[in-house]
Amino acid sequence: MFQPEPDSLPGVEVADSVLDLVGNTPLVRMRRAIPEAGCDVLAKLEMLNPGGSVKDRIAIAMIDGAERDGLLEPGGTIIEPTSGNTGVGLAMVGAQRGYRCVFVMTDKVSPEKVQLLRAYGAEVVVCPVAVAPEDPDSYYSTAERLMASTPGAYQPNQYFNQENPLAHEKTTGPELWRQTDGRITHFVAGPGTGGTISGVGRYLKRQNPSVQIIAADPEGSVFSGGSGRPYQVEGVGEDFWPETYHREVVDRVIAVSDQASFDMARLVSHREGLLIGGSGGTAVCAAAEVARDRGPDDVVVLLLPDSGRGYLSKVFNDDWMASHGFLIGEHPCVKDVLDAKEGALPPLVYVNPDDPVSLAVTHMRDNGLSQLPVAKGEMPLAAAEVMGSVHELQLMALAFNGDLLGRPVESVMSRPLEQIGIGEPVALAVTKLERSPALLVLDGGRPRAVVSSTDVLSYLSSVSGDALTAGAGL
Repeated sequence: MFQPEPDSLPGVEVADSVLDLVGNTPLVRMRRAIPEAGCDVLAKLEMLNPGGSVKDRIAIAMIDGAERDGLLEPGGTIIEPTSGNTGVGLAMVGAQRGYRCVFVMTDKVSPEKVQLLRAYGAEVVVCPVAVAPEDPDSYYSTAERLMASTPGAYQPNQYFNQENPLAHEKTTGPELWRQTDGRITHFVAGPGTGGTISGVGRYLKRQNPSVQIIAADPEGSVFSGGSGRPYQVEGVGEDFWPETYHREVVDRVIAVSDQASFDMARLVSHREGLLIGGSGGTAVCAAAEVARDRGPDDVVVLLLPDSGRGYLSKVFNDDWMASHGFLIGEHPCVKDVLDAKEGALPPLVYVNPDDPVSLAVTHMRDNGLSQLPVAKGEMPLAAAEVMGSVHELQLMALAFNGDLLGRPVESVMSRPLEQIGIGEPVALAVTKLERSPALLVLDGGRPRAVVSSTDVLSYLSSVSGDALTAGAGL
């Protein structure tokens, strides 16, 4: 095979490989998405890296370090748990250098990301998201199991590998300082592994200790004081503290809801012509909060980690957004049914899987309910934490089979209630209630209430036939 010398085409502008094109991404002003800003707001467009995300930078750095330290031999296997972007970067490096790649992902990740990794020739293993990191089925545990059973395997371990923040300290930070001519006053980024915000923050604070470093974090993530319980935004936030996140560098953490993140991602795409993902929406929301109180001498830079092309089936899919309660459609919709309930809507009543059946019976009796969701954790729940349901008639039948009341709910529960978005049409609720005893209503991606046939009938009887027919097509 012909192997050209590096200088075989003098004067020709050409990179030796796609890896040489990583970095030096541009800045662009965000004028239309954040019109209330009192200062310049600039976005670092990391989706313009050849692999489509900021993770290209650390993929090269981690593999370079592994090769240097003898941890990855020619023909070896790269194994990594990833939400997708790091996997793409590693797959790109693996393709260039002849490594097999195996990536472990959670079932929260969009199908496009799984298909993208496979397009690079990588193997993908998908694991459940609603389990603890130490659970054998978690994507961390699965990656460890694969490591133990694969000869010549190397796990870059982006959550602990200090080449991760170092890559940003050496590249992203200096780029921002140069591109802003040292005028940057605030840097906003979403922490996942924490490598970007830690590495960039370290560099910028060496240049000017007064530069403020702000983490844009999903609500529920540990960085903003949560437990790490499931949320819908991908690629940022965590359920544990990565060693690559250096807390002393971060001056402020701003928590942003899934709803706000997705709404902002769509707004930026429509107004700025920048197709960004949910985590980019998180960063823009936080930057907007920071910039609102700044003056003309401030320069707020936010980092957009990837493109919205990896989220077309979710954030930019109206059906998915509506089914998870992120969009309100035409009236009458499920929200109208909830609003029509007499008095304030009570909190969602549910039981945990290890609660005794007696508690489920008590909840049903005290609240006049005939079914309950079964879910892990405390309110506010995430949709992924709903495990099943229990029903009055089911419990009555089982009561004849011994000591039912003392058994854990998990041992008698059935499949979860069918779900419906709070903004979806009443007509759809009617259709779903033909096959489900009740519906679990999602609002902003989280379970909010249970709607029964009685609730819908009560609402239907309260509205005029003409209005209902015109609005719902019934």
